[in-house]
Amino acid sequence: MTAPTILQVLPALETGGVERGAVQIAAATVKAGWRAIVASAGGGMVRELERTGARHIVLPLDTKNPFVIRSNIDRISRLIQAEGVDLVHARSRAPAWSAWIAAKRLNIPFVTTFHATYGAGSALKRLYNAVMVRGEPIIAISEHIARHIVETYKVPRERLRVIPRGIDFERFAPERMQPHRMLQLAKDWRLPDDVAVVLLPGRLSRWKGQSVLIEALTHLKRTDIICILAGSDQGRTQYRQELERLVIGQGLSGRVRLVGDCQDMPAAYMLADVVVSASTDPEGFGRVSIEAQAMGRPIIATDHGGSRETILPGITGWLVPPGDSLALATALNDAVDLSTEARLRLAETAIQHAREHFDQQMMCDSTLAVYHEALTRTAEQQSAA
Repeated sequence: MTAPTILQVLPALETGGVERGAVQIAAATVKAGWRAIVASAGGGMVRELERTGARHIVLPLDTKNPFVIRSNIDRISRLIQAEGVDLVHARSRAPAWSAWIAAKRLNIPFVTTFHATYGAGSALKRLYNAVMVRGEPIIAISEHIARHIVETYKVPRERLRVIPRGIDFERFAPERMQPHRMLQLAKDWRLPDDVAVVLLPGRLSRWKGQSVLIEALTHLKRTDIICILAGSDQGRTQYRQELERLVIGQGLSGRVRLVGDCQDMPAAYMLADVVVSASTDPEGFGRVSIEAQAMGRPIIATDHGGSRETILPGITGWLVPPGDSLALATALNDAVDLSTEARLRLAETAIQHAREHFDQQMMCDSTLAVYHEALTRTAEQQSAA
């Protein structure tokens, strides 16, 4: 087989797990000697993508407007023909509809990654979501997602390939942390020396549970804790203002800080005494939990979704019921009060757990194996025809 050209399509290249996965796979594709193209509406991660040797094509894929989705079929078809694309990999629903029809029109393999459960409360919603099960095969990012696909869309399990997300252990490695990075971030965030740092990373979105954490702090009534909410509001200024009012209303102005997007997450984790993922809806996977463990930090996450597959409860972290601020407060208290010996034991186990099960290279190798499988099947079908 000659070196194939792989096209990934997604709405945009802003911060997030979908975007991070696209960049990681593009880099692995180039490293394997293949050609990698990513089509999206652009964003802050385009430069990072292009540094891998992949090519970015700007297309209006960040809209659910049916007329634009229809026009994108022709745009993607032209791109496939012009670049000699051999396989299309869709990571989100709206661009997936355009890409699936274009791939079918040109008789090339179509692969999907199912990143979330999506809202499936109505027949119309399920129809819209169903394009993500048109992949041959379908990549599920966790067993939680795989079960959802089988139960909701009645897809045979043999069509699924479960590939957990992986992280870069060259980047998320405590032994590689340079102290000046932590000092700079502590200065930027104006962190006092005599407090425990609770970190909740994630974009400011209601389901990410920032308000649950704020409520948990009111139950604690401790003055030796400072909470950092690190993440962009991505234009959700109303929700950000709501959180700011909640902080003031609960008398936590000196103890909760909304610091915006963080460009050095490994340093942020190293500054944290405990990391929280308080999502009220199930995470498809939950990258924060793995990154925190990779950096040897205690993690508290909600007891549903992908978190059940990534955390060892009572060993590397805690699982608490979603939306339960009192249970979260109890876990926070336990995590902050860990002895030095217990904290070191947890860190060692957490780092080992993350590295053994959630390595980026494993994820990339498995994904490229899916590409090879799809390409081989299509070639055999075309030869038989």
